[in-house]
Amino acid sequence: MRDIRREEAQVRAARDVIQTINPDILIISDFDYDAELAALTAFAKLLAKAGAPYPHRFARRPNTGWATGLDMDGDGRRGTARDAQGFGAFAGQGGLAILSRYPFDEAGLQDFSALLWRDAPAALLPTHADGAPFPSKEALAVQRLSTTAHWALPVAIERKTLTLLVSQATPPVFDGDEDRNGKRNHDENALWLHHIEGRFGTPPSGPFVLALGSNLDPADGAGHRGAMHALLTHPKLQDPRPKSAGGPLAATPNQLGDPALDTADWREPTAEQFGPGNMRVDFVLPSAEITVTDAGVFWPAPEQTGHALALAASRHRLVWVDLALP
Repeated sequence: MRDIRREEAQVRAARDVIQTINPDILIISDFDYDAELAALTAFAKLLAKAGAPYPHRFARRPNTGWATGLDMDGDGRRGTARDAQGFGAFAGQGGLAILSRYPFDEAGLQDFSALLWRDAPAALLPTHADGAPFPSKEALAVQRLSTTAHWALPVAIERKTLTLLVSQATPPVFDGDEDRNGKRNHDENALWLHHIEGRFGTPPSGPFVLALGSNLDPADGAGHRGAMHALLTHPKLQDPRPKSAGGPLAATPNQLGDPALDTADWREPTAEQFGPGNMRVDFVLPSAEITVTDAGVFWPAPEQTGHALALAASRHRLVWVDLALP
């Protein structure tokens, strides 16, 4: 709220990127949550002033920063950002939000954010070397699967309904041999497989879009890639493979995946310091019956208009897909 009211540089850059692409439905990650949606409303007003109005706003309290009172990462301490349900120094830090020009059907919302990790289908739970629950039985008894949230939210578009499947997973790193974050990342992304295949929740009966902050590249970096590969090749989904001109020019050396598909610009790895480099970790995957008319990643080349703007807005790039509903 402070940064938005001051119209600080990153806020202005994010506003201008959004105004440039001008999507009808916008999902924002890493946006701090407050109960009255005051910050989201203030940002929406800033966008409206710039010519990008979003009268419909949605957010729920995320798991990020939700205190547990327990040692959740096994370091022997309590009350740190890593001991919250999802990493966060305060309640609501780095949540998810949706802005739309079409109304939400909130009565039809399925919110899976409170699902305990141990209750998720085929959960890969972390253990100590002796097989005991990591970090403790008490911690796993309260640990939610969602780092941020898992929402299935219908949107009314004229006389049709489009369901948004939205989540933001933990990075599959920053842990130990127990692979807590790697396994959690896998299970967070895999939950959508179980959902669309009818094993968890009520799958969408019509067209839907999986808008997934996977924090997992299908080819590069660490993590368990099986769930992402299954989503990208699933017969109920399609991958528009949105590309940019700037991604290849900022490619990480020895990168395995196509850098034109990259959506995030992290520090390059060096001998002295960890850095994942550039990766494709943000996905917009429409259901198979939707017609995709265009797609892209807003990452202009250095000589193109908007290059500095994209870099100033976020280390993630805006992924956009144009759709024609059946």
